Amino acid sequence: MSELKVKKPSKIDELKAMTPKDRNRAIGDLIMNNAMFIIIAIAVVGIAIAEPSFLSVPSIVNIISLTAAKLPIALGVGGCIILAGTDISAGRQVGLAACIAAGLQLTTNKLFPGLPVMPWYVALLAVMAVGAVVGFVNGFCMAKFKLHPFIVTLSTQLIVYGCILLFLKLGTNAGQTLSGMSQTYQDLIKGTLFRVGNTAVPNYVLYSAIITVIVWVIWNKTTFGKNMYAVGSNEEAANVSGVNVTKTIILVFVMAGVLYAITGFMDASRISSVNATTGLNYESDAIAACVIGGISFVGGIGKVSGAIIGVLLLQVIFTGLTYLSVDQNLLFIVKGVIILVACAIDMRKYLVRK
Repeated sequence: MSELKVKKPSKIDELKAMTPKDRNRAIGDLIMNNAMFIIIAIAVVGIAIAEPSFLSVPSIVNIISLTAAKLPIALGVGGCIILAGTDISAGRQVGLAACIAAGLQLTTNKLFPGLPVMPWYVALLAVMAVGAVVGFVNGFCMAKFKLHPFIVTLSTQLIVYGCILLFLKLGTNAGQTLSGMSQTYQDLIKGTLFRVGNTAVPNYVLYSAIITVIVWVIWNKTTFGKNMYAVGSNEEAANVSGVNVTKTIILVFVMAGVLYAITGFMDASRISSVNATTGLNYESDAIAACVIGGISFVGGIGKVSGAIIGVLLLQVIFTGLTYLSVDQNLLFIVKGVIILVACAIDMRKYLVRK
């Protein structure tokens, strides 16, 4: 005799079964837990009404392209946040990677006079190696010396920035902006992947999509990914369960460093020039995107899809504000408010669960 399948009640059915008081509380919690999404959705609708061209094809392609450009760094920072930490050196690591990539792709090289343009894959491997080393230093100091992530990454932020300034003074460059990179390198990153009408979608959108899939597989389908969530949820319990906590922390930050390096490699070509300010404050955008997307600072909570949504929403709101001709300096205030509100909502969720 076949077993009868019991249909699981929907959220609406559950609300109907509640008392009016409990129903109001549940609806209030739902609104509060999704407050950032609601606020941003209202803002987007308002911007679209005020400036209809905001929803034009070129605008949408631009938003998708910017999202793709910022997604790797957000995924790197997201892994660190899942460990209940953070990485405020991310932006400077992007800048260093961009400087190295540009320095190896200059057609007239003032940094290394006489050095020919290196193959793009040599530049990519070089920046990934540097990113991995910085990530290893971050992870090792936290795991071995039990230092707070903020202190460690603040230190490496300053160290990396110093390295950028010294790098830009090599040869006869004298700290000047790096530009004039090889056409092969620029075509590799900014070349047309396909067109939507008359608007070109750049190649780096595809690269970012591939990287995102790889990170999703690592986070969700590997032992390392499971260990990362376990360490973030409860480091002591993970250690008792046989997880190599030190190795896991180090590998998370190494992976983050590699993702920052890839971001820098793409950025050097994408913006066509690199200087000491390249990558500045990228980490604030990445942190804001992660928190908006549900990657929690309490540790052990977060998804790749959340990082994607967070980056996309940020780019939508910032692009919309640009369309409204809002003073660019106000964007810093907007970012700060978004981070503060998102973290407050995240902490409220944590206290409710507790």
